[in-house]
Amino acid sequence: MTDSTPPQPTRVPAPSPGHASGVARGWAASVHVPARPGAGRRRCRPGDDHGSATAEYAVVILAAVAFAGVLVAVMRSGEVQQILTDLVRGALVP
Repeated sequence: MTDSTPPQPTRVPAPSPGHASGVARGWAASVHVPARPGAGRRRCRPGDDHGSATAEYAVVILAAVAFAGVLVAVMRSGEVQQILTDLVRGALVP
């Protein structure tokens, strides 16, 4: 006869409080690790911030592009070009 009981999940202790993940993020006292690959899927937890760094980078890049657009518009105005031209001529002529 063969044993038909399913394998039991293995539990590992949670990382120490000084560790970058685990208790610092408010996880349970132990982390569930499936006994076989593909046996369990990762569930989204309320405190899960996976991918937030990518979103923050995207917001910063959009802000930088907007600032560059404003800077180009200002630099193309006739008044600013005249001020810069006068500044360069004053620096070159003794």
